[in-house]
Amino acid sequence: MIRSMTGFARRERQFPWGSLAWELKTVNHRFMEVGCRLPEEFRAAESEFRQTIAGAVRRGKVDCSLHFRPTAAATSLEVDVDLLAALTLRAQQVAAQAGMAARIDVMELLRWPGVVRDDTLDATPLIAAAQALLRDALAELTRFRDSEGGRLREALEQRCAGLGELATKVEERLPEVRARGRVKLLERIAALVSEVDHDRLEQELAMLAQRQDVDEEIDRLRGHVMEIRQTFAGQEPAGRRLDFLMQELNREANTLSSKSQDIETTRAAVDMKVLIEQMREQVQNIE
Repeated sequence: MIRSMTGFARRERQFPWGSLAWELKTVNHRFMEVGCRLPEEFRAAESEFRQTIAGAVRRGKVDCSLHFRPTAAATSLEVDVDLLAALTLRAQQVAAQAGMAARIDVMELLRWPGVVRDDTLDATPLIAAAQALLRDALAELTRFRDSEGGRLREALEQRCAGLGELATKVEERLPEVRARGRVKLLERIAALVSEVDHDRLEQELAMLAQRQDVDEEIDRLRGHVMEIRQTFAGQEPAGRRLDFLMQELNREANTLSSKSQDIETTRAAVDMKVLIEQMREQVQNIE
């Protein structure tokens, strides 16, 4: 299953007692990490919200914000006079120690947790509504990430096809490369010695051909490409497996390059590395 770790969703709903809005943003991350910004009325349910998010997002960094606007009719605000007085006194004491006049911002004091209380709203229906709205937002987020994942899959498919074409190109050149290498070696030997042990020469030629043979690398590379395509069709998150397969592909391309005795084969190996690096960058954003 190819699902991008990048996504965004916003869901807002109006209720008799006010409005709620969830904003969710995800980006790629090695592990699962959730950050929540919640109004004071919903902090008791933060653990529940995190569990709901973890059920929909398996990997990535998730930033979620809940916005709450109560209606005027639903609110009855009370000020904790004792707490407000204590905050004001403490601010004056700090200012006096610093040798300056106290500059107290009333609105900042009212924003202090616990100074203003809303005694009319029952938190239970608010939290239940927020949970339901969060599930809707997560469904939208999943659709977004699936859509992005489809584009990533298409790009990876194109590069898999490119790797297959390059592998075929290398294979088609192998008979010519082997024959040319054999002729060159025979010419060098003939220039050095007048008599040759042909049996020993054939053994040496066979060993040289084996050291330069890249059939196994091509076969393994094709096998990794096939496994990548099978991973696309799976139901589990594919990011970590694809990341491992990128390492395996790169290993085969490096071995092919090191064994190459032909400029065209070397170029093909370099082109493979370019495609694999492009794939690796895209895989970093897959869940």
